[in-house]
Order: sequence, then C-alpha cells, then structure tokens
Amino acid sequence: MSLESVRAHLAQIADDIEIIVTQEISATVEDAAKAHQVESAQIAKTLSFRIKDEVLLLVTRGDMRLDNTKAKAQFGAKLSMLKMDEVVALTGHPVGGICPFGLKTPLPVYCDISLQAFDVVIPAAGAINAALRITPTRLAEITAAQWVDVCQAPRTA
Repeated sequence: MSLESVRAHLAQIADDIEIIVTQEISATVEDAAKAHQVESAQIAKTLSFRIKDEVLLLVTRGDMRLDNTKAKAQFGAKLSMLKMDEVVALTGHPVGGICPFGLKTPLPVYCDISLQAFDVVIPAAGAINAALRITPTRLAEITAAQWVDVCQAPRTA
C-alpha cells in the first residue's frame, strides 16, 4: 500500500520519475547502496523527528548523522526521534522504506545540505525494496522542502 501511495503521489506531481523495485531488500543504508550500486553517502535517508508538538521529516545523506547543536539552533529546540510505530502511523511507510513522498499525513520536509554533494541521490519509495533516482534539487522542489544544515559527517575510526 505504501509503495502504491508513493506511485500515486509521483504520478500527480512528477510522472517522469521511475520507481525502482529490486529483488534485494534495501531497508538499511548499506543494503540500499549495494542494491543500487552506489556509495552509502548517495542514499538519501529520511529521518522522522518530533520537536515540541510538531513532527517533521529530515532527508540527509546516508553517511551523515544529526548534529544536535546545529539542529537545536535551526529548529529552536531539541529534536527527538519518533518511535517506529509513530513513524508508520504518520507516514504510512514501513521502517526501511520511509520517504518524503506519498505520506499518509502531510508533514514538513527538510533536506540537509549534505545531499547537494551529489548530482543524483536515491531515497526509498515506500517499501523496503523500492527506491528512485532524483537530483537533490528536484527532491526538495517536489516535497516543498526547506534546505538546512543540521548534520555532521560520521566519525572515522
């Protein structure tokens, strides 16, 4: 059903975007990178947060982490990750297939500037084996996302 809501949403606003369904499960950044033969950083992961009484989605590079100091400065308060059941109830998407398209509940979307390092990124498409290829600019445009700088690169060992 979630994949179908993404298909229906994209058919209305961006019917030229093809959803790629793979045999492999791509529910983690690493699995998605392997399935789509790209580096992990190119996977556009969608994270869901609560800030005070608002829920928002943040799309960022697969290898980035939330920087709590930057996020608090950007949003005016500390962000808290939603629980899995809340994510599914609000987005309509299964964990591992969450994306900013075809949402059950309209939610504000933010894109971290880290995505701009790539010509094309690969977000999930409402299922644990579905994704699409899109430019970061177009991703922000069709989701009405605001660009923010709230992430940091992962620590290297």
